[in-house]
Amino acid sequence: MHDIGLILTLTGGLTAALVFGYVTHRLGLSPIVGYLIGGTLLGPHTPGIEVNAELAQQMAELGVILLMFGVGLQFHIKELLAVWTTALPGALLASPMAASVGYLAAVSAGVSWQGAIIFGAALSVASTVVMMRVLSDNRDLHTVKAHIAVGWLVVEDLITVIALVLLPVLLTPSSSTLGVTLAVTAIKVTALVAFTVLVGNRVIPYLLDRVAATRSRELFTLTVLVLALGIAVGSAQLFGVSVALGAFLAGMVVGRSEYSQRAASDALPMRDAFAVLFFVSVGMLLDPMTVLDEPLLLLAALGVVVVVKPLIAVLIMRVMRYPFRVSLAVAVALAQIGEFSFILTSLGKVLGVFTEGATNTLVAVSILSIVMNPLLYRSVPVIERRAMRWPRVWQLLNGSTGMTAQDPDTRVRPQARYRAVVVGYGPTGRTVTRLLRDNEVQPTVVELNMDTVRELRAQGIDAIYGDASHPDTLQAAGIGDASVLILTSADIAHTEDVIKTARQQQPRLRVMARTNHLRERDKLKAAGADMVFSGEGEVALAFTESILFRLGATAEQIDRERGRVHVELFGNSVS
Repeated sequence: MHDIGLILTLTGGLTAALVFGYVTHRLGLSPIVGYLIGGTLLGPHTPGIEVNAELAQQMAELGVILLMFGVGLQFHIKELLAVWTTALPGALLASPMAASVGYLAAVSAGVSWQGAIIFGAALSVASTVVMMRVLSDNRDLHTVKAHIAVGWLVVEDLITVIALVLLPVLLTPSSSTLGVTLAVTAIKVTALVAFTVLVGNRVIPYLLDRVAATRSRELFTLTVLVLALGIAVGSAQLFGVSVALGAFLAGMVVGRSEYSQRAASDALPMRDAFAVLFFVSVGMLLDPMTVLDEPLLLLAALGVVVVVKPLIAVLIMRVMRYPFRVSLAVAVALAQIGEFSFILTSLGKVLGVFTEGATNTLVAVSILSIVMNPLLYRSVPVIERRAMRWPRVWQLLNGSTGMTAQDPDTRVRPQARYRAVVVGYGPTGRTVTRLLRDNEVQPTVVELNMDTVRELRAQGIDAIYGDASHPDTLQAAGIGDASVLILTSADIAHTEDVIKTARQQQPRLRVMARTNHLRERDKLKAAGADMVFSGEGEVALAFTESILFRLGATAEQIDRERGRVHVELFGNSVS
């Protein structure tokens, strides 16, 4: 029966997440809202199907580990340094201030001081998943305001990671003095970081090198999962810190290696599934009948997330002399709470300092803020236009800035005028890449041979290690800014998926594909390829040209016949 319970919990949770996630996505909301609603309907506080909440919580622990591993994997020091003068002081000021207001609201509602600290901290950190979705939907990912918001969120994430380490010590001190406990914890964390970085920088790349050389996707996936889970569990067992911190450090080490892109796109197929179960398990905690039992706390918490924190962020950015539009856009992008807030909530439950009312309030505020966030972000240009109708108000909002309102919205453009993504670097890919560079077209090569990638980078050629059938790999290769995609090998796995994925990310892209057999031409065309070349056809074409040349045909006749054969064999015109 236990096995059936596990299967029922897993199936029920994923099914509910799928149904309600799809519905909320179609409504223009984040799927996270659907996951939370699905979890609420499966929880013990609502009628109908009820799954095993304890099993769901155990699977959600895997979700926490993989979520934190993903955060560490995508944590890039360079991105933070690019906007550190704004993101670092902004987050260091705004997050504690918002947390303090949340703390006061919780204490006023009767929550213990320990629970109020976690409550305030949970209100102060935004959701990476939601913010990136909002920026992407509004096509703002490549703007300066997006870079500031992402950097700001990275600092918030780091603050939360530190909080996950310190809060258990601060809120549940042992018999020894608090100072001694903090010192011991600091030593443990320092030892863990040193061990992970020093050993990881040598052992993990070596291990990934050996596994990647097998060219087995399953082994690579298994290796990264073992690293994520092993370091996370080992951190808790050997160093006495949270599994979340261990997973974050493991992600950082793998992220610094040359395998970071493949690990992010190819090696964590279970990450999203268990992350979904994490949100479902949080939704199970919500008791809809008691949400309005503490309406003042609910309104106060929602006000902290969508009013107080954005207002603080706007004021900080205006002091830094950013235009009002940029300041408001960054502030609104951060005006929601998500995965880290729930991790803090789970910590409060484990420590026994979080009341049911506080938990219900946080889940409800999360749902409401996630629903409101896309609408609020799209209202930024409307607010700007209305403010511009009153010159004095507009002057007051903008003051004297060191940049024009248009400057921060300038998108980051590639250095070259034309860009191409070349998949595969065999003999054909090598020749195509050389010809592109000779004609001032900047190529980015996608290759599954790490030695080849290293060689290309040493030559100054942009190269990505990863599987082109994964959207993240193509995105990392800059497919959104490319004018052409060239599939140079006939042995590329999932060629049709590569073409369809590229088309979704860049509809105006010109796609050129290679195949072994002419019979495969039609399905690649149907997938979205503009031109398909076949080894069989090229041999036939070479034979034809040779015969015509031997028979004394003129250059014009050979060109005309070549064009006719191209159309017949490939469906492509050479003109």
